[in-house]
Amino acid sequence: MTDTLPMFPLNAVLFPGVSVPLTVFEDRYRALVHHLLRVSDPAERVFGSVGIREGYEVGDHGSQSLYRVGCKMQLTEIEENPDGTFEVVAVGLERIQLDSLETQGLFPVGHVTERPDSTAVVPESVLERARIAFTAYRAALADIRSDPYEGALPRDPTYLSWTLAALAPLPMPERQSLLEAEDAAERLILVTDLLRDELRAMNVIPSLPATEVARTRWSPN
Repeated sequence: MTDTLPMFPLNAVLFPGVSVPLTVFEDRYRALVHHLLRVSDPAERVFGSVGIREGYEVGDHGSQSLYRVGCKMQLTEIEENPDGTFEVVAVGLERIQLDSLETQGLFPVGHVTERPDSTAVVPESVLERARIAFTAYRAALADIRSDPYEGALPRDPTYLSWTLAALAPLPMPERQSLLEAEDAAERLILVTDLLRDELRAMNVIPSLPATEVARTRWSPN
């Protein structure tokens, strides 16, 4: 189904089911938040986000090249600062594909298509390998930094795949590949391989964990 959504491109990849904090300070995205605040039903305060492949989030040039697959987001918390900027929290709802982008208005508007996951059954062996890889990664970090996740991992295969994709300490292209995976099984296999690569890198450079190597700093907008 084709729809139109306010768009907030980011130098980050966002995932369904995962909450993210954002600081909103640029005029066009402040206008986007004001637009959503005028929506009476909080459940309808939604926008789309896609990753910026090349370019900038701010300034006259704006974003130069965008990934086509992104995420539909819902604003769940909004706090306006005295200077007119916003601190917001948004939660990912579902994947979308950006078909075209209009930039002439107060904020970007995208024509998007829903891109749901395939409903294929995930083999138990795939789930187990993914949990083992992430458990090993958490253990490897124990003496270096705080635990990246609190509590038990989700049992639902799709939500588990999105959770591990969001937590995996990866550069943006690899995170985008996880977002674009067609189903939970493909995503879990990919994130398991990527986490194992991280563990190998941490063993090679124990004083500089892979979480800090070649990582793009996230500036929300």
